[in-house]
Amino acid sequence: MNFEFSEDQALLKNQAETVLRDLATTETLRSFLDAPASHDRALWAKMAELGWLGVAIPEELGGAGLGPLELCVLAEEVGRSLAPVPFGSTLYLTAEAIAACADKAVRAAFLPKIAAGDAIGAAAFSEGAGRREALASASLPAVQWRAGRLSGVKTPVQDLPAADIAVVSAAADGEPALFLVDLGADGVVKERLRTIDDTRPSGHLVLNDAPAIRLTEPGDGAAAIDRLLDRAAVYTAFEQIGAADRCVFAARDYALERRAFGRPIGAFQAIKHRLADMYVTVELARSNAYFGAWALSGDAGALPVAAAAARLSASEAFSFCAAENVHIHGGVGFTWEYDCHLFYRRAKLLALCLGGPLYWRERLMRRLTRDAAQVSTAAAAA
Repeated sequence: MNFEFSEDQALLKNQAETVLRDLATTETLRSFLDAPASHDRALWAKMAELGWLGVAIPEELGGAGLGPLELCVLAEEVGRSLAPVPFGSTLYLTAEAIAACADKAVRAAFLPKIAAGDAIGAAAFSEGAGRREALASASLPAVQWRAGRLSGVKTPVQDLPAADIAVVSAAADGEPALFLVDLGADGVVKERLRTIDDTRPSGHLVLNDAPAIRLTEPGDGAAAIDRLLDRAAVYTAFEQIGAADRCVFAARDYALERRAFGRPIGAFQAIKHRLADMYVTVELARSNAYFGAWALSGDAGALPVAAAAARLSASEAFSFCAAENVHIHGGVGFTWEYDCHLFYRRAKLLALCLGGPLYWRERLMRRLTRDAAQVSTAAAAA
């Protein structure tokens, strides 16, 4: 297996790093904590101009026609910059759901708009704090579909204030299914919610007989939701790793700059150990994410386990590194003037955006148990 990115993918990574370093600065990010803006419109337009929004969309539908590995490359750099744009909601979830589940007419209607930056997406799966089962394909969502219309409430919905369309999970004829909703249609109400990270604002989505397009075929809804979550988990893991990696370097730079007792604090063993732990945690998460990307690009049977492992390890790495970055900065790490809190906020947000660690830990254990049972059955049959 070759887990290295190609030369072209490395060039894309360098381009993204350069552009985002110049346009997605922490000074720009801070302005979104107090302002009511839904996202950085200028940066979003630039991403569309560079072809990033269509990187995994076929050329005949207005995209670049590349693939999931290139999207992983971009996800890491978007995460590193903490860019205040609905990149994940639009590409990891909405575009992926439309591409995988919708018919030809729906794909032709919406994917070119996404690639051009003219349509922003959101994914409405969660139905309230503490309801882990709302994400689970084994349980029915509370939102109901009847006669082509949806009724119910989804909350929180990440990036809802910026979104034009949403992929919504709902109960249809006694089974879960995915639907596409125009958020400008009658019967749709969007309400902004305050969260720990308002640079990626969330919302409360109320549907009252809202018109919807069914994406999944009868009998395939639960499996389609599982596939969508697995793919989104790998992309999000790369986003978390990019941000965690930046925390490591921010902590290292401060440890070399801050002096105590006549020498840099990085010379002290306690700080060295913390920095080493941060580095090792990120690299372990990176190895899991690379395996997930390999499984994703090859549509391998290992994807369900690889995705859950990538999701768990990346969430742990980002949360750990964001907290350690604050501690290594000492007293100033808790202040508004330093950037540590920006990473801490995003770490908390991304850890919950597809279901929390407990949900993914249970998901991983179920899949490992199922695989072990299949191996035992095959061995017994042999």
